[in-house]
Amino acid sequence: MSDEATKQARVIPLRPGTARPAAAPAPKEPLLRDLVGDVLRQERLDQERTLKDVADAARISMPYLSEVERGRKEASSEVLAAAAHALGLGLGDLLERAQGELLRITSRRPVAGRRPSTSSYDGLCLAA
Repeated sequence: MSDEATKQARVIPLRPGTARPAAAPAPKEPLLRDLVGDVLRQERLDQERTLKDVADAARISMPYLSEVERGRKEASSEVLAAAAHALGLGLGDLLERAQGELLRITSRRPVAGRRPSTSSYDGLCLAA
C-alpha cells in the first residue's frame, strides 16, 4: 500500500442506504425581548436622549433599562409600559413597532411547514 492510501480512512456504513444527509437547522425565531429592546433603544437614540434620562423618567434603574434594551432581561409589562411612556409612547405603540420589526425579519425567510398567510388582517392580536 502506498503512503497516500494509508492516510485516508475508508468509511463503510453499517446499514447501507440508511445514511441521511444532515438537515439544515431551522432558523431561530427572534426573541420578543430582543425586538422590544431594539425598539426602545432606537426610539431613545432617535430622540437623542441618554439612558439615564429615560431611566429616571421611567423610574427604573439605568443598568436594568440597559439590559432590557440589549435583550438580556425579560421585562414585565409594567416596566415596558413605564419605559414606553418615558419615551412618549404607549405600550401598544411599543408592541406595534416590535411586531413590525418581527414581520420585517421573518418575512425574509421561509418557515418550514408554514403556508403563506391568506388572511387580510395583519394587526397585533392579544388574547387573555
